[in-house]
Amino acid sequence: MAALVLGLISLSSSIVFIGGLLGVIGLVLGSAALITAKRTGVGRSKAVTGLVTSALAIVVSVVVAFFLAWYANKTQECYRPDSFQQYKQCVHEQLNGN
Repeated sequence: MAALVLGLISLSSSIVFIGGLLGVIGLVLGSAALITAKRTGVGRSKAVTGLVTSALAIVVSVVVAFFLAWYANKTQECYRPDSFQQYKQCVHEQLNGN
């Protein structure tokens, strides 16, 4: 049950990187739950669901991290604008290759 709850929480918070860390804990707990479920025959579906949601949370966190790194690299010239409008214009130009 803990792996399932942790997997769901980590998936919902994976956008802010906390989900990736919680996903790793969820994977460990899900693996332990799956081993226990094999022995007892109870709770296999919750363990698998916890493993899957935790793995998805890790993947989403990694994708978000790569996207943010790409965005920061692409728009690094825009970090000192005088106004938000100048920032938006600079980002638009950088992303469109102008």
